[in-house]
Amino acid sequence: MSNSRDRRIMKELQDLAEDKDSSGIHAAPENESTLTNLKGWFYGPGNTPYEGGKYVIRIALDHEYPFKPPRMRFETNIWHPNVSSQTGAICLDTLKNNWSPVQTIKTALLSVRMLLENPNPSDPQDAQVANMLLHDPSGFVIMAHEWAIRHAGAPRQRNLDTSRFNSLARVPPVPFEAQRYHGYNRALISRFTSMGFEVDRVAEALIYFGIDRNNGVDYALTEGQVGDITARLLGEQ
Repeated sequence: MSNSRDRRIMKELQDLAEDKDSSGIHAAPENESTLTNLKGWFYGPGNTPYEGGKYVIRIALDHEYPFKPPRMRFETNIWHPNVSSQTGAICLDTLKNNWSPVQTIKTALLSVRMLLENPNPSDPQDAQVANMLLHDPSGFVIMAHEWAIRHAGAPRQRNLDTSRFNSLARVPPVPFEAQRYHGYNRALISRFTSMGFEVDRVAEALIYFGIDRNNGVDYALTEGQVGDITARLLGEQ
């Protein structure tokens, strides 16, 4: 006979199944014999670098649920300051101190999805990602989108809004010229755009390979770096 915890979980999953088309949130048991481990998923929200990507969340429910929050982590790799890029661990108050028994698996997953729209680099799970968002927000957006394409199957956005999280930055406003070239020297970018590649695609490739901006001063890349960047621009990487 099922206990009150199991009945509560089954009711939540049933409600989710009935309204998943409107909420976009999905969850189901990983194994039909137990309700302790679930798998949830949703698509990345619009107007973000994660748009259209499918993000899978592993959910573990304590025997004291709903009086203890669900333990959640991303199974899908994601570039986000509040999610570990290595383990998928999530830093979110709703899953810790702000949890209440009136909340549900659905509301928890909605809060995780909302985190993709409103990252909080001041309370990070991944310091490297948070530092990038705070000091190079356009580079962060490009990297987050590349990870969304590579790991979550998101479609490439041809007009990616790289200013999406500029308000979170802790650096002075970037001059227009530097903003257009994502902080790289114009001549450095031009050596690739002269081959017919777009500025944003070149900048994305430079960021992907961690090419130093050198404070906006031009310098010569190594032969290996040029080869890697060119191969990526040609779709060979």
